[in-house]
Amino acid sequence: MKEKTVYICSNCGNKSAKWMGFCSRCNEYNTFEEKKEISTSKKSQQSQPYVSLKGATRLKNVETGNSDRIITSVNEFNRVVGGGLVKDSVTIISSPPGGGKSTLALAISNDVANQGLKVLYASGEESESQIKNRADRILEQINNDVWIVSDTCLDNVINEARDTGANLVVIDSIQTFQLNEFLPSRAGNPTQTMECAGELVRLAKSGEQPVAVIIIGQMNKNDELAGLRALEHLADTVLLMDGENEDELRSIMATKNRFGSTGEMGFFSMTESGLVSIDNPSEFFVTQRDENEQVSGSAITVIREGSRPVIAEVESLVSRSFTPYPTRIGEALRKEQLNTLISILEQRCGINLYDKNVVIKSMGGLKLREQASNLAVLMCIASSVFDKPISASNAFIADVGLTGELKKVPSQEVRIKELDRMGFKQVFVAKDSAKITKLGKIKVVECKYLAQVIAMVFDR
Repeated sequence: MKEKTVYICSNCGNKSAKWMGFCSRCNEYNTFEEKKEISTSKKSQQSQPYVSLKGATRLKNVETGNSDRIITSVNEFNRVVGGGLVKDSVTIISSPPGGGKSTLALAISNDVANQGLKVLYASGEESESQIKNRADRILEQINNDVWIVSDTCLDNVINEARDTGANLVVIDSIQTFQLNEFLPSRAGNPTQTMECAGELVRLAKSGEQPVAVIIIGQMNKNDELAGLRALEHLADTVLLMDGENEDELRSIMATKNRFGSTGEMGFFSMTESGLVSIDNPSEFFVTQRDENEQVSGSAITVIREGSRPVIAEVESLVSRSFTPYPTRIGEALRKEQLNTLISILEQRCGINLYDKNVVIKSMGGLKLREQASNLAVLMCIASSVFDKPISASNAFIADVGLTGELKKVPSQEVRIKELDRMGFKQVFVAKDSAKITKLGKIKVVECKYLAQVIAMVFDR
């Protein structure tokens, strides 16, 4: 047995681990009174026989109606979570500081409320006035069914969720909350974090009223979700947001999803009025130029982000070096990968770059993680060296081996169809990688060697 101090509102019975001058439940001032409470130790609790509240159920008799999805108007978020929030699911959103996770969660909360559902947004980091200021900035109109509570006691938040009949509960962030039962462990302690997460899972999966729960999690210095790895195992979906504070582009990727595809990605643009869903990334990552406006050092490719093909523009700048060691900068790809590609270009195509600085970047800061973009990287470098532009209607999809041979890439047909949809006229691929030479209106040109592609494009 253990005695601990709690504070109880004399007006409504609201319980808190610390004294507060204002009761968030009944909105009365100076009503909290100190009380002594006897709590049972965990050891004595474990000694009690476990009583099942609910018997086993035949699998085939289980109703799946509780897994209907809440489809928001934020299309990129719907894509990443697999089509919408499942009503009895737990979703974790994490990002570096300033990544936009609170902004996204508040926008989703208001959108869900616009569908006639009730939302409770609980913050342990911000006051109610701070949350309201953000809402005024990013939302055109705040729905009446969005309820907010600024408290670090999860017991109070769960009581509020049940009292308001919330269909969606947002916790911002899990590392700032604590349960009275596990005091004096502080918020952020592994015990408090895991127990709070477990309590939220029980709230979400309760048979009486399933609740969709969004948990915002902080990141550590290694850009990983702070806390024990078991926190990710408790959740149904884990979403990681990426993007620097000064960058307009924000991406979100599902690293775990029980209701959709792991690895699916969505893109957002950070504006003064919050995050805006980029529903057609192929337009966002390509510079819009007039038909007669051509520049050297630019090439088009198609990469896959999750299940979706995205057209990307790769740019290069080649300049004379006045030092013994030329600069190699790859903002969109690894430096080792860039050095390998430059060596292939020198050895297999006779283009000398030993005295040249080479800088590579992509439109919008998109990362070139796939080998399918290698041909486009080499072609934009060659274009910069020759100072000859590549036709804006051409695209390149192939890996390039150390032998200078073009290699086929996965999902070739899907990538070519995306180019055809966007109006491109010609695409260069590896020989025998496309079973047909024409998909839609676009012309598919098959080549075996890198040197052949350079000769055809630049008439050399």
